[in-house]
Amino acid sequence: MINPERITPAEAYNKVSEGEALFVCAYDSEEKFATAKLQGAISVMELKAMLPSLGKGREIIFYCA
Repeated sequence: MINPERITPAEAYNKVSEGEALFVCAYDSEEKFATAKLQGAISVMELKAMLPSLGKGREIIFYCA
């Protein structure tokens, strides 16, 4: 198993703003996502729907609040 890399909020913001990474709220519940959503974030459900079209090298940044 690969250990996740921790990055700063500024690094996450830059990567998402530049289209280098997806920003995903780690909560499974759409209700929790609605209360913890940050700018530019998508839900786990949205990520699951996108998985078939994502390349294996696509960077994904998860967060939880």
